[in-house]
Amino acid sequence: MDGPTAPAPELGRRGLRRHDREILALAVPAFGALVAEPLFVMADSAIVGHLGTPQLAGLGVAAALLTSAVSVFVFLAYATTAAVARRVGAGDLPAAIRQGMDGIWLALILGAAVTAAVLLAAPALAGLFGSSPTAAPYAVTYLRISALGIPAMLAVLAATGVLRGLQDTRTPLLVAVGGFAANAALNVALVYGAGLGIAGSAWGTVIAQCAMAAVYLAVVVRGARRHGASLRPDAAGIRACARAGAPLLVRTLSLRAVLLIATAVAARLGDEDIAAHQVVLTLWSLLAYALDAIAIAGQAIIGRYLGADDPAGARAACRRMVQWGIASGLVLGLLVVAGRPLFVPLFTSDPAVRDALLPALLVVAVSQPVAGVVFVLDGVLMGAGDGPYLAWAMLATLGVFAPVALLVPGLGGGLTALWWAMTLMMAVRLVTLWLRARSGRWIVTGAVRTSGA
Repeated sequence: MDGPTAPAPELGRRGLRRHDREILALAVPAFGALVAEPLFVMADSAIVGHLGTPQLAGLGVAAALLTSAVSVFVFLAYATTAAVARRVGAGDLPAAIRQGMDGIWLALILGAAVTAAVLLAAPALAGLFGSSPTAAPYAVTYLRISALGIPAMLAVLAATGVLRGLQDTRTPLLVAVGGFAANAALNVALVYGAGLGIAGSAWGTVIAQCAMAAVYLAVVVRGARRHGASLRPDAAGIRACARAGAPLLVRTLSLRAVLLIATAVAARLGDEDIAAHQVVLTLWSLLAYALDAIAIAGQAIIGRYLGADDPAGARAACRRMVQWGIASGLVLGLLVVAGRPLFVPLFTSDPAVRDALLPALLVVAVSQPVAGVVFVLDGVLMGAGDGPYLAWAMLATLGVFAPVALLVPGLGGGLTALWWAMTLMMAVRLVTLWLRARSGRWIVTGAVRTSGA
């Protein structure tokens, strides 16, 4: 992130204030929208956890699998944000929205295919990831019902990317708040009121996700009509979206492999450990999404600066966002330490699960400043369209993490050792992303990043 000679102090202060306003205007609403997904799982975990440890263990495996089935396609949001933001920076709103519509059509196609695959493979998937005989039936039930909401989840991703690229993170916030409230209410009503158990939790999430998708689509369609953008599927545009997202798909698959390996290792440590791991992973995901709020701002801001041919603005915004990431990570780490006695009882009353939880949460707290920088730089490079580098960097990280994590059970390590391996994974990501950011090779200007850049 080398830059030119430092500006005069007054100009520098004005520049920092401008970047802070831009970052906060996008990151604060984005935070609320981003935490909706882990809050959905957290609400499910809190409600299902009081049904019993086998149910919570089953949810742990099913939630990891379901999240993976959806999150591998997060490029629908990230690539769309970057591409739309570049068009916005270049002043071409109709083209920006048209590109976003291509992403939404791609999301619906992929969602239908993933739903069919999960419905057929649910029992095999639950067994593959080490569900115990008592937990497996609950995992299969949750998986099969929740799979019906996957097309809606992917449509939400793509539509969110369109709005972020248009520099609008407030609409996703409003939709996310409504969706979380509906999910929590439906879960309580269906799990306990209707007596459906873990199936009620899954149905509540499906209904909430479909409602969110309907609202998002209404907003995007209204914008498309206002700017004269076509709503019809365009085969060439859909293929272009798929090609642009392919490197980010590789990057995300590698990251999901890390999380699935961690869950599989935890499952083999026993029901208490996988139940505790589910709670730790849910909190870790919540913290990650909180930090990713700055990264979302980075995607939109960096894409807009590069689309407007302003590399100096992109560099300055990147530096400021890194500072925000470090500060945010420190604050979140302290909150985890201070809040442990308050939130652990929300998820389980099992003493063995609590004993496994507490030291693992301390490891998570220590890693948050590193995570803050990782997520910010990840967002900056996504905003720049630097997907191929992100793919190779995450593959290298997976290559370091996998053997370390798989050694944990054999060496007698427990859940805490597994989460130290997760911290190593984040440290490797920090090194690879920092080196790329300092090189400046991610800075490619123009309304469209050329494939050879």
